[in-house]
Amino acid sequence: MKKKPFILGLTGSIGMGKSTTAQMFRDMGISVWDADSTVQDLYAKDSMGVEAVKKLVPEAVCAGKVDKNILKQKIAAAPDLLKELEQVIHPLVARDREAFKANHSDEDLIILDIPLLFETGAQNEVDAVLVVIVPAAIQRSRVLSRKTMSEEMLQTILARQIPDEQKRARADYVIETLNLEDTRNAVQSLVEEIKAK
Repeated sequence: MKKKPFILGLTGSIGMGKSTTAQMFRDMGISVWDADSTVQDLYAKDSMGVEAVKKLVPEAVCAGKVDKNILKQKIAAAPDLLKELEQVIHPLVARDREAFKANHSDEDLIILDIPLLFETGAQNEVDAVLVVIVPAAIQRSRVLSRKTMSEEMLQTILARQIPDEQKRARADYVIETLNLEDTRNAVQSLVEEIKAK
């Protein structure tokens, strides 16, 4: 019987270093599926997500693609809209994730990079969960250094996410991402540990 890959779910709140950590896995030759990139692809010109958004928020679709700024404004004005959008977009994201898993079924280890892993129940689709963390002050500093973020936006995002302490408690592995060298070493050690199983 063919051995299936070990599936590691990677998650962490905004500003915790998840994207950087995901890139470290890629640099080691490990395939990474990225939920955020998948959503961006679904919102691109003439993609499946565009039609779904158009049915709910027609004014957010311009020139055949989703205008994320308009969509954010509409969600801010009508918070229930987010749940409606998730109901139509999440199945498309899940379909893409399943295709990724099928396309990488011959690998020893694959990563599913899912910001809302626990919030969406995706922890049930993985063999183990890695949560990346930093202290709250560093998280806040990282996020607010982004030109597109404000304190209000940060608080809105954090309100949608399970608190960091709960994520840590539910994780199989935790990596603190204070600096690149230590993070890279921790990622490498984790990969060696998983592959040795």
